[in-house]
Amino acid sequence: MSSVVVVLLLLAGLSEAVGRILPLVARRPGMSRTFVAGLLLPGGLVEGAVFALWPLTAWTLAELVLSTPSEAGLVWTPSLVAPLVLSAVLAFPLLGPLLHLLLLVGAGAGLAGPLATATGLGWWGAAGCVAVAGAGLGAAVEAVRRLVVRISAAGAPEAMA
Repeated sequence: MSSVVVVLLLLAGLSEAVGRILPLVARRPGMSRTFVAGLLLPGGLVEGAVFALWPLTAWTLAELVLSTPSEAGLVWTPSLVAPLVLSAVLAFPLLGPLLHLLLLVGAGAGLAGPLATATGLGWWGAAGCVAVAGAGLGAAVEAVRRLVVRISAAGAPEAMA
């Protein structure tokens, strides 16, 4: 993976994390900047890692579908990751979650073409692998998020009235 792709994936991850954390900050105006930064940095790295794993997961699913695995791999290129960065920038809830979802679908469709070419699957089969991989990774991250919130809420001391 080139350094440009790594920077774009980290930017997309950080932007996605900002879009998820800003509503939390808006509901709790007394949060310190260091606490918010402490949430943003790991959140951005996790989101960036999930974005980086998307083509690898789709490739693995395509290999499971194929009877004869191919030897080439699927990797992010700057032209493939640019729509993903745009969709992450638009992750802010006030700018429209539906537009964000449509851009993610567009980024996935852009990823389906190279996957179909690399594996020999049809475009629809490759798009299915990309969609299942994206949905699976998204569900896994959401489950971890909910677990972290539940653990954080259980460990927080209650205020005495």
